[in-house]
Amino acid sequence: MIEIITKTPEETIKLGYSIGSQLHKGDIIALQGTLAAGKTTITKGIADALAVTESVTSPTFTLISEYEGRLPVYHMDVYRLDGIDDFLNLGVEELLYGDGICIIEWSEKILSELPPEKTIIIKLEVKKDNTRQITINNWKYGVLTL
Repeated sequence: MIEIITKTPEETIKLGYSIGSQLHKGDIIALQGTLAAGKTTITKGIADALAVTESVTSPTFTLISEYEGRLPVYHMDVYRLDGIDDFLNLGVEELLYGDGICIIEWSEKILSELPPEKTIIIKLEVKKDNTRQITINNWKYGVLTL
């Protein structure tokens, strides 16, 4: 487990960049945290590292946004889904076991469906001083920097 505090959105993006620069095809990023915790912000850094040129936004209403980069990036938001069946009915198995990177916001709702050997869980928590405590579980790559 790795714990990192970021003080600004820019630092959260830099951490995302450090994460994204080390990912491999098939990796799944399972993001967890309350509204405005920084899930989409860290995703922007991950996408930057993967050479995504499009602007990354929250896929709350589209459910899945696909971006082209060094690897395909599938950015999912499962907040509005009622459960695991809704998630599976989106046809996500092809994405979860494909050649891209999956980034899933509100992943705690569907965590049981994610392959543990490929899933990196990132929890973002807003502290009283408005910093973010970011906890990363199942990280198997190199050092992360801001």
